[in-house]
Amino acid sequence: MQIILLDKVGKLGGLGDVVNVKQGYARNYLIPQKLARRATEAAIKEFEGRRAELEKAAQAKLVSAQALGAQLSGKTVRIAQKAGVDGRLFGSVTNADVAEALTKAGMAVQKSQVRMPTGPLKTVGEHPVSVSPHSDVVVEVTVHVVPQVD
Repeated sequence: MQIILLDKVGKLGGLGDVVNVKQGYARNYLIPQKLARRATEAAIKEFEGRRAELEKAAQAKLVSAQALGAQLSGKTVRIAQKAGVDGRLFGSVTNADVAEALTKAGMAVQKSQVRMPTGPLKTVGEHPVSVSPHSDVVVEVTVHVVPQVD
């Protein structure tokens, strides 16, 4: 299915690109999230008319993401979890836990923006985690997992 991208989509293309994707990806994700439209001639003409407006909105998103990235850069967030005597957690620290801790610290981060390269954290200690508020902005945050004291 041919679509026209209304925003930058990682590993797919940038604003205004006409790309071919599988129908399910377009219908179930890109179109409902307002990241793309079907690439009909009418849609392409309408896009060209709104291109400046969409580029301005995309630039504003990038600037706000860069501001959040500067705020997050080098931050350390502390999360307490129940742990055994050997330092292994009874549960795990997920991207939702990290996003919640960062939001409590005053930085609005969604769980989908937190990237954990090795999966959920299962041990006590300091772990590097990536936060990506925009596809062009990736910041390293340190998560310090401590044993919970009852």
